[in-house]
Amino acid sequence: MEKRKLFGGGEFLITEVAPEHIFVPEEMTQEHQMIYDAAMDFVKKEIQPNLDRIEEKDEAYARSLFRTAGELGLNGTDVPEAYGGEGMDKISTCLVTEAVATAAGASFAVAHGAHTGIGTLPIVYFGNEDQKKRYLSKLAAGEWIAAYCLTEPNAGSDALNAQTTAVLSEDGTHYLLNGEKIYITNGAWADLFIVYAKVDGEKFTGFIVERTFPGVSHGPEEKKMGIKGSSTTPIIFKDCQVPVENVLFEVGQGHKIAFNVLNIGRYKLGASVVGGCKLAVTEAAKYATLREQFGKKICSFGMIKNKLADMSIKTYIAESMVYRMAAALDDILSARTEEEVQDPAANARTIEEYAVECSIAKIFGSETLDFCADELVQIYGGNGYTAEYPVERMYRDARINRIFEGTNEINRLLIAATLFRRAMKGRLALLEAVEQVQEMLNRGAPEPQKTPDSGPLALQDHYLKAGKKIFLLAAGIAANQLMMALEQEQEVVALLADMVMEIYAMESGLLRAQKVLKKKDGTTADYHAAAVKVYINDTLPGILNRAKQVVAFVEKKDQLPRLYGAIDTLAGYQPMDTIPLRRFIADKVIKGKKYPF
Repeated sequence: MEKRKLFGGGEFLITEVAPEHIFVPEEMTQEHQMIYDAAMDFVKKEIQPNLDRIEEKDEAYARSLFRTAGELGLNGTDVPEAYGGEGMDKISTCLVTEAVATAAGASFAVAHGAHTGIGTLPIVYFGNEDQKKRYLSKLAAGEWIAAYCLTEPNAGSDALNAQTTAVLSEDGTHYLLNGEKIYITNGAWADLFIVYAKVDGEKFTGFIVERTFPGVSHGPEEKKMGIKGSSTTPIIFKDCQVPVENVLFEVGQGHKIAFNVLNIGRYKLGASVVGGCKLAVTEAAKYATLREQFGKKICSFGMIKNKLADMSIKTYIAESMVYRMAAALDDILSARTEEEVQDPAANARTIEEYAVECSIAKIFGSETLDFCADELVQIYGGNGYTAEYPVERMYRDARINRIFEGTNEINRLLIAATLFRRAMKGRLALLEAVEQVQEMLNRGAPEPQKTPDSGPLALQDHYLKAGKKIFLLAAGIAANQLMMALEQEQEVVALLADMVMEIYAMESGLLRAQKVLKKKDGTTADYHAAAVKVYINDTLPGILNRAKQVVAFVEKKDQLPRLYGAIDTLAGYQPMDTIPLRRFIADKVIKGKKYPF
């Protein structure tokens, strides 16, 4: 496999990335395939036949599933071998996460994801040697279940507003925790909690809390819209005695643990929802080839084909960005020295590098799954709205993903804030790139862009580059006009974040298709090219519209015609006929009765 280039976080906005610089799913090794097959075998044997039992919140059965997953190595993909785990790469972790989510009910996937991700990873990356030896092997084996306790009644998105307190005992041997956490996945089942509290009411700190510590209890199960088979309860700490040895990292450093573990949780959630999207495409295709109306299978109708194609295309893009992200995280983690691997502060810096991309994977993936689940219900029609079919459960289960791991609104704010903060600190040459675009405009209206005439995806490559310039133009104008007030204008920030996300999405799909085309894999490559052509054709107008909305809000009215014209000229956008391309993809979905890529 070619050696990939290591890019900084957010650098895709200002740098030309080549296909050989990234990883694509078609480069999975035989070992990767074996890992995925093992996880899928677990899903088919243990989860799918027992969905109703899982949905009833059967704790004994859930624990048996965790133990079986542990025996198969599915709990410890991120846990080093020295502590009883598998020490796999992030691509393998994504494959396991995706596979576990590829079932007609997300309850166990949510419980498993919380356990293996945000429940275990704080100890992997921020625990000391003693903590790793004491806990990781139990978690990897499924002997213990983990939970993550951050959210409180008055501290949701504003996590640092936590009211839970920790006070050092007089003899200095333990902390007394007092407070309540809410919406805790695995709340009634967990043997171990990662808990955040303020030492002396101000120093935000992480703790490892065992279920058996005095003063720990849980409240009643939440009555939820979906994921009913997962445990979700409040966790109450009343003079809970936590040994000082169970402080994670250092007192006052809890924010570095909390937010960076959430970064990893976000890209893993992206992998999880890809599994759900693929299942939705498969279920839609199967039903559409069975259901008849007006004497025909409904899969023969154009609007049904359109739905099957769009579900597949959006899933293709989500899959492309998630595995690109996983490989990039692998690369940057692999570049650490042995000393850095053991240094929590170094781990925090390393994981934080791709905060923007992790948020993108979470937002795009969760919104793609919502789209796919909604279209799946529509294809099923009235049957999709009844509990007799699994589609109704999938629709309800999907909705939580836009709230998990930081709401999509918070993640949009994080994308823009992180980019501008790095630009101001000189970590990302964004301001220089903005200046280049502005200098081009100051020289007069940009020259009309010539339509590329060579290469199967040359036009799409041109549109991607244009999209980057248009973002830089809009971001530069917004920053110049609003300056420090920009972060207060959330609507503008969200528009900029959506542009960033769509650029990363377009680029991830395009680079994947270009890589497949280079292999000259016949008709298979044609499907990849078709997906990217449709996606970019449909996405670029949204980028233009968002840029104009930003400009309209911040600029003087007499400047708008000039700026609108510059945006249109930079893009040189001409819509293409995508109906044949959608039909081409849909026909493959129908023939194979599954996700086509």
